[in-house]
Amino acid sequence: MAVRRTTLAMREARLAYWMLAPTFAVILLIVLVPVLLTVWISFKPITLADLRAPAPVANERVTEQPGAPGDVLVLRLTMRNGSQRAELRDVVWRKTLPVGLDLVADDPRCGQDARVVTCRFGDWEAGYRETLELALVSDASYLEAGAPDVRAAPTEMRGRAQNVLTSLVFTLDNYRRILAGPEFWPTLRITLYYTFFSSFGSILLGLFAAMLLNGDFRGQGLLRGLFLFPYVAPVIAVAFVWAFFLDPFSGTVNALGQRWELLEGPVNFLGQRAIDVRVLGLTFAFPLALSTVVVFSSWNYFPFAFLFILARLQAIPMDMYEAADVDGAGPFAKFWYVTLPNLAGILAVLFLLRFMFLINKFEDIFLLTGGAAGTKNLPVMVYDEAFARSDIGAGSAVALILFVVLLAFMVLYYRFAPESER
Repeated sequence: MAVRRTTLAMREARLAYWMLAPTFAVILLIVLVPVLLTVWISFKPITLADLRAPAPVANERVTEQPGAPGDVLVLRLTMRNGSQRAELRDVVWRKTLPVGLDLVADDPRCGQDARVVTCRFGDWEAGYRETLELALVSDASYLEAGAPDVRAAPTEMRGRAQNVLTSLVFTLDNYRRILAGPEFWPTLRITLYYTFFSSFGSILLGLFAAMLLNGDFRGQGLLRGLFLFPYVAPVIAVAFVWAFFLDPFSGTVNALGQRWELLEGPVNFLGQRAIDVRVLGLTFAFPLALSTVVVFSSWNYFPFAFLFILARLQAIPMDMYEAADVDGAGPFAKFWYVTLPNLAGILAVLFLLRFMFLINKFEDIFLLTGGAAGTKNLPVMVYDEAFARSDIGAGSAVALILFVVLLAFMVLYYRFAPESER
């Protein structure tokens, strides 16, 4: 019989796994639980109203007060099923009466045990309503106690209902409505347009800034710090500043553009869907508001690319540039044949990273345009479906479609990115 021996390294590795197990469990819960919950809800016809469990509701009102022993106190119950979609089963109303009141059992569904009155109403269909009057006979002890308010007595009302959120009933209606609707495919195109050009623009600006600050000169550290401002500044602050600058009536851009005769009149950069542009004798509609948001995102996130590209530039051996000088290469040739090939790997990785970050970006578009003027992307559509239209199921369906797109780009990243750049 072979004896399996464990080395010290194997025991240490096993101990390390056990020590890291709680961390892995927490990370899995943080990542997987929201994803699984979104998948679950996306197959449910759930609205915001369905997040509250269906329950019976009863309003109590005293219509007659006793003035002498033997008089009747009439308690009117106005009851309803609080849900317009779900049936309530085994509805029960129970109240502990004050001392000196006894039920006159006119309704066979109600009875009294000691001081507790119980009414069993059975099943209520969705939207059910009923009004019931209970006659309570008073005696001298009730009046001597000051005729306490019967509505303040302890009351319980309950009923059972199938919760659409936890039931095993699933549907594809959310996906059918989203995919077959007139809004999804234009929104997907806008999302890809915004993501692609914002990613490209931020990398292009980052490359320009990195090339500008790659050399040694006085004040280099200060300029590098200033170039990080768009990325570290609160997005809500810079978005409102941009909205103020681009305002068609009081904005700086329109005022300067008209003063320098660059603009014929005020332009609503964030509110106008498109403008006609004529190039080489051809006229086409230029997406103005969407392109303005792209410019904002490119400016806001270029420091991310700037840091990575600058670090890679400083790692290029100077021998390569010296060899290019010997061969008589000019600045453009050195950039094209020396700098760009060395940056190709990091540029590809940056583009994929920025694409994945920007495709689910919500706050930029929401703060600048609110998704109007042809700028709505999929994250804004998730918000509109889930909260503006109160359709949680449809919003979760859009979020899951967005997750699938993100997952596809993650696969591309791990498939094509060099191992040294992952």
